[in-house]
This record gives sequence, structure tokens and C-alpha cells, in this order.
Amino acid sequence: MKTDNIYDIDLTKLQKKVKDNLKDKRYIHTIGVRYTAASLAMTYGADITKAQIAGILHDCAKSMSDEEILIYALEHDIEVNESSKVAPNNLLHAPVGAHLAKHKYKIKDEEILSAIRWHTTGRADMNLLEKIIFIADYIEPNRKPIDSIIKARREAFKNLDNAVLTELESTINYLESDEKKAKSFDKFTMEAYNFYKTINKR
Repeated sequence: MKTDNIYDIDLTKLQKKVKDNLKDKRYIHTIGVRYTAASLAMTYGADITKAQIAGILHDCAKSMSDEEILIYALEHDIEVNESSKVAPNNLLHAPVGAHLAKHKYKIKDEEILSAIRWHTTGRADMNLLEKIIFIADYIEPNRKPIDSIIKARREAFKNLDNAVLTELESTINYLESDEKKAKSFDKFTMEAYNFYKTINKR
């Protein structure tokens, strides 16, 4: 598989390689993210190939246990903050996944790697591909259609920033719903929320 040029990558082979490391349910989700990301990329004029690669690889670290992902992060100088220690896989599978995408799957494109890195927490002022993967992960068709997801699905193909804000609001409400969940509240999520709340015009 050639990876110096992302357009030489056989996406079917890449997807199959990822499948070997994911449980069936996670793989089905991954396919959903790939094609939702491609649809959003077509809608907003982003690079469709990059969107698909990021979609295929966004959860490539998700099968790791909390202990495994913590050890991997520490061994590879990936930041582990206090919230990451509370929910290691939830918060570290994105940065660890970006590292795996680069070193295991040989993806060199920094835009793709960044989209994988930020797909869980989001961040303030995300670029277009980052927003696409952030939203595609949330609204892909295999997700249970709770109210916030239904709303984000309606918004995603009309105003991407509105959909981002909807997802962030839902995440914050969930994390603030009890004391234990609140301990896994990542600072980047709040920074993203404050940014998109400020620019939102809805």
C-alpha cells in the first residue's frame, strides 16, 4: 500500500486492515463514519479522499483497553491529563489513533492526522476536515437516534458549525449529568463549546 501520496492508497485494503483490529460493532460504526464524512466533504468542498481515510482510521485505537492505551500514550509522549486518567480510552483513543495512523498505517498527511486527533473532544476553531470527522462520528447512520443526534443530522448538511455546537452541547450536558462523568470533562471540549457558541448565529 503506497502512502507517500494519499491518492495512491487503496481504501478498500485500508478498511480491511482496520477491520482486523476492531470488534464488529465498531467496524460497522467506522464504515458509517467513512461514508458520512465523504458525504459531508462533497457538500462542503473538502477533500473526499482525506475525509474517507480519516473516517476509516478515526477509531483505530478504540479496541485498546484503558490500561493498554495509557501505557501506549505514556510510552510515546502523548499528553495524559487528569481527565484522560479518569476515562483513558474515551479521551486517549483519538490522539493515540492519530499516532497509530502515522506510524502503523503510514499516513503522513497532517490534515488527516489532525482530524483523527480532534474527533472526540473537538477544539476551538477547527478546520473543515476536523469538523467533518467530528460530526460524522456523531451522526453516522448506525448511531441510536437520540434528540441531539437527530438535530445534528438536520443541521450538518445546512450549517456545519451549528451541528458542531449541537454536538458539543449534548456532550457537555451528558458529562455534567453526574459527578463521576464530570471528572472526565476535557478542557478542549469546553474551549470548543465557548468558541462555537460565540460565533453561532442560529
